[in-house]
Amino acid sequence: MLVAPSILSADFGKLESEIEAICKANCDLIHVDVMDGHFVPNLTIGPVVVKSVAKVATKPLDIHLMVQNNTFFVDLFAPFKPEYITFHIEEEKHPHRLIQKIKSYGIKAGVVLNPSTNPIVIEYLIEDLDMVLLMSVNPGFGGQTFIPNVIHKAKQLKQIINDKNPNCLIEVDGGVNDKNIQALKNAGVDIVVAGSYVFNNDYQKAIQSLK
Repeated sequence: MLVAPSILSADFGKLESEIEAICKANCDLIHVDVMDGHFVPNLTIGPVVVKSVAKVATKPLDIHLMVQNNTFFVDLFAPFKPEYITFHIEEEKHPHRLIQKIKSYGIKAGVVLNPSTNPIVIEYLIEDLDMVLLMSVNPGFGGQTFIPNVIHKAKQLKQIINDKNPNCLIEVDGGVNDKNIQALKNAGVDIVVAGSYVFNNDYQKAIQSLK
């Protein structure tokens, strides 16, 4: 299991030391939640902050766009060379085009599904994807409760992936902790995003418990 702490739950007053601490605690990716106040009712961080995060981080960035006008934001964040950029399928009219745009920057591309979105809607995208991110809470805020139906959804998605693109990874974001991690692993999940579970506990112990 790969672990991607979400810096949405970090102390932004000492963000540099927070980034250094989770990297030292052996995280695999650093999850960056970009919200624009339109697609979701919250505003988070822009390119100025992410540029600083990228300078300090010794682990790759995993940028999750929760925005309208995805193409604009891809161009904005691609220069920081994240490992992944993911965008919400609910907001994108031309997903194939956007996937190819992300890949043209040498970045791995992924799509995100809200809790109520059926994985079948991305069946014809799977062959072009490096990752699918399943939201296990409704996007917009950290610290929410895990929606158990995502376990079944992950299993359903895993079948589609096995049929069409076994190299595509499954990531789950929202309410992940040591109580549900085994069920996620059994469902075929490869990466988990953990915000409050990591940042509200001993970073190293929390990350290790998920691994």
